[in-house]
Amino acid sequence: MTTFDATIGPRSTGFIGALNTRYHKAGLYVFMAIVVAHWAEHLAQAFQIYALDYKIPAARGVLGMAFPWLVTSEWMHYGYALVMLVFLFALRPGFTGRSRQWWNLALGLQFWHHIEHLLLFAQVQFGWRLGAGPAPSSIVQFLIPRVELHLFYNTIVTIPMVIAMIVHRRASQEEQSRMNCTCAKPRELVNA
Repeated sequence: MTTFDATIGPRSTGFIGALNTRYHKAGLYVFMAIVVAHWAEHLAQAFQIYALDYKIPAARGVLGMAFPWLVTSEWMHYGYALVMLVFLFALRPGFTGRSRQWWNLALGLQFWHHIEHLLLFAQVQFGWRLGAGPAPSSIVQFLIPRVELHLFYNTIVTIPMVIAMIVHRRASQEEQSRMNCTCAKPRELVNA
């Protein structure tokens, strides 16, 4: 359900409304913790390959060492990409001004990352191979190896998310007047 506020336009109610008003800060922190933990897994995998000289199949990150199926399951990779996309979209209404521009950039980049994972997932589910290769491949993976590519994707999505959150917390007086959440620091603390 959507209501209309003459000063800011449509305002969501229900779960999305609550997530972008009184629970926006908490939602952002929980989401960012999940994103950073996932990113750390990619960094751990790269460290295992380049610093510890693991072969790629043995480099599983931290969780993948205990649960190897996590690394090889396209269900898990696609599911994570989809959850990222859903939460980037769901938390978007809480942003205004410059912070929304950064959040939109992260959303657009994650949309493409999601398409790449959808291609990988579809190849595993239907048994076909993009480019008739021996293993599932995404489009950009023809140019950049999978480990490095997905570390890159997670990095270029995470950076604008972090910038969006910093800008959101340090919103100008004008931007704060359009915010429906309590994420922004009081102006006297921002200028200190």
